[in-house]
Amino acid sequence: MASNAVARPDHVQPSSVVEFDIYAPPGGKDDFHRAWQKVRQADTPDLVWSGQNGGHWIPLRNAVIREILADPARFGNTASILPKTAYGEQGLIPVTLDPPEHGPYRELLRASLSPRAVRDSEDAIRAISVGLIEAVKSQRHCDFVADYATLFPVRVFMKIALLDPDDAIMLRGWTDHMLRPDPDADWGDDVSGWRRGIRLFRAYLEPIIKARRGGTGDDILSRIVNGTIEGDPIPPDDALQMSVLVLLAGLDTVVNFLGFAMEHLAQSPRLQTTLASDPAIIPRAVEELVRRFPVVTMAREVMEDCEFRGSVLKRGDMIAIPTPLGGLDPMANACPMDVDPGRRAREHVTFGNGPHRCPGAFLARAEIRITLEEWMSRIPNFGLAPGIKVRHVPGGVAGVESLPLVWPG
Repeated sequence: MASNAVARPDHVQPSSVVEFDIYAPPGGKDDFHRAWQKVRQADTPDLVWSGQNGGHWIPLRNAVIREILADPARFGNTASILPKTAYGEQGLIPVTLDPPEHGPYRELLRASLSPRAVRDSEDAIRAISVGLIEAVKSQRHCDFVADYATLFPVRVFMKIALLDPDDAIMLRGWTDHMLRPDPDADWGDDVSGWRRGIRLFRAYLEPIIKARRGGTGDDILSRIVNGTIEGDPIPPDDALQMSVLVLLAGLDTVVNFLGFAMEHLAQSPRLQTTLASDPAIIPRAVEELVRRFPVVTMAREVMEDCEFRGSVLKRGDMIAIPTPLGGLDPMANACPMDVDPGRRAREHVTFGNGPHRCPGAFLARAEIRITLEEWMSRIPNFGLAPGIKVRHVPGGVAGVESLPLVWPG
C-alpha cells in the first residue's frame, strides 16, 4: 500500500532497512511461504525495518518472534494489525488488551474452545467433513478451496455459534476484504477495508447478541454476552468486540491453512500413501503441516524506548509478527521447507506464543486432523488438475485462490 509508506526514522540504522511489503511480498502470489523466506538473507540482521504500511520492524528468527510475543510489557497488543491507523477506535477485545486486563476476557472463551469442548463436538465436526467430501467424491474432481476449505470450518463455527449458515458467504466476503486487501488500492481513511469490515460485523452481530443477553444458551456467543468480568456483567460493547473477534477467527484462519496443506499433499504422492495406509500418523502430519504452512501476520506495538537485538526501538514503533518465519527458520528446524511427519522436534509460532496464544488452537487442530482422516479414507490418491497453476493470495491471513483437484474413480 504505497499510500502508507513512510521515511526511515532517525533511530533506525540504514543497515536495518529492507524494502518489503508484508501484504504483498515479491513472488507471494506464486509461493507465499518461499516469498517470505527471501526477506531473510545470510547477512540480514535478526530484526529489520520496512517503511511500508506505516513503517514497522520485522523479526526474522523464530526465537526473536517468540521473545516478542512472550513480553507484552515491552511489546503490547494494543494494535495487532498494520498499519496502526487501521484500527481506528474500534478495538477487538481481548486481542487489544494485555495482561492482567485481558485474562478475565480470555477466560470467557475457555468453556467453548477447551480440549473437552472440542472432543464433545467432534462427532458433529466429523459429520460436516464427511458430508462435504461425499458430495464431491463420485465426480472425481473438485475445487478444494471452494468445495471444502471455504465451507467446512465456516459451517463448524456457525454451528458452534448458532448462527444462520446461509449468512456464511456474506461474512466470508467481508473477511476477505479485511484480511487480503488489494495491495495497489489506496483506501484512504478506510485503511485496508478493516474499519469498514468491523462496522459490518458489528452491525450483523449487535441484534444477535442483544437477543441472547440474559438467556441460558451455552453457545460461544451466549457465554460471552452473559459472562462476567471480575464479578460484574461484561460491558455490552466489550461483548460485541469479543463476538466480532471470534467470528473473524472462526471464518478465516483454518479455511486458508487447509488450502496450503492440501496443495502440498496433492503434490506429495508418497505422503498420501503413508497417511492413507497408516492413519495413526495423521496427528503427527497435522503438527508438521501446521509448522510448515502458517498463514497469519499480526503486529505488536513497542510500549517503551528500549534496545532489542542490537536495535534501538522507540515507544510507538510497530513490529510485524510474520508467523511463517517462525516455523521456516533453519535455526529452529532443520530443512524447514520439507514436510516430515517423523520430525523429532519442531519449533513454530503458528498459534502464537505467550499470553495471547490462540485460544482456538485445539479446535483448529481437530478440524485439520478430521479433514485428513476423512479425506484420506475416501480419496487416498489425488493430484492437481492438469495444466493448473495454483495462485496464492498474500495478506494478513494468506490463502490459496483456487485448488482444482482430480482423482481416479
